[in-house]
Amino acid sequence: MPGPFTLGQIVSRLGGRVAGDPQTVVRQVGSLERAAADQITFFNSRKLHTKLGETRAAAVILAPENEALTRRPRIVAENPYAYFARVSQLFNAVVSQAPGVHPSAVVSPSAKLGKGVSIGAGCVIGDEVSIGDESCLYPRVVVYRGCKIGSRVVIHAGVVIGADGFGIAREGEREAGRWVKIPQIGGVRIGDDVEIGANTTIDRGALDDTVIEEGVKLDNQVQVGHNVRIGAHSAVAGCVGIAGSADIGRHCTLGGAAMIHGHITIADHVHVSAGTLISRSLLKPGTYTGFYPFDEHEAWKRNAVQLRRLGKVKSRGEKNG
Repeated sequence: MPGPFTLGQIVSRLGGRVAGDPQTVVRQVGSLERAAADQITFFNSRKLHTKLGETRAAAVILAPENEALTRRPRIVAENPYAYFARVSQLFNAVVSQAPGVHPSAVVSPSAKLGKGVSIGAGCVIGDEVSIGDESCLYPRVVVYRGCKIGSRVVIHAGVVIGADGFGIAREGEREAGRWVKIPQIGGVRIGDDVEIGANTTIDRGALDDTVIEEGVKLDNQVQVGHNVRIGAHSAVAGCVGIAGSADIGRHCTLGGAAMIHGHITIADHVHVSAGTLISRSLLKPGTYTGFYPFDEHEAWKRNAVQLRRLGKVKSRGEKNG
């Protein structure tokens, strides 16, 4: 394990400012609640002020406006959480598979693998797939034909890239008709420095490609429908579902279990809260939230009835006014 480092050495590498003894030595990172006496932690919420006073950590990373909340040795940084991530990388090198193709993997002869690519056990790489330099595919990743993956992409176990999207057309009457499959002839294009969590699925395009731009981070069990575009440096939390042809901007975040309708546009710098259903385009940056708080079932039903009546009450008020 790398280290130890003094606070002064950390700041010389990562920037920021030391308040207190710059010779304070830290050997690892830890949480505010459970950090040991030789670890460094971070503080970014005044709601945790009590825990800041109780921490055993050798040092704390915090923002300038919180500097006076503790006399403990500290590193002052504008974005404590991001700074903590960089410090954690100093102590904990990212573990990756060794370059090369595992003997149990199946790689098409027409696939093109860049330098330093790692293909894990049980992976299947289809015809005419291209994978850029230093990308890592963990066990049991499947990449269908014709998909293109950039450099330094990390794809975790069980991911499926390029399966057919849900392209079907109804033929005949609704009650007695049947579904006709629409061939999915597009591909998937994934930019550089993307990370895709375990068991996530990214469907191939129906006609054009599904596109994941550079720097995007997808959590576990995300569903990306056909012809979706996710703009650069956006982040999508677990269990999000994105329906076909949704166009999501750059630097967006989608909270866990958010649902995005198809054929809508989301502007750059939009943040969708967890559990929120987005059913129309969002053309202005900002945070969008829409969920109904849980309650005991009978209380929830009573409140839901009152909520449905609000429109009628408003109409009567406008007429009487």
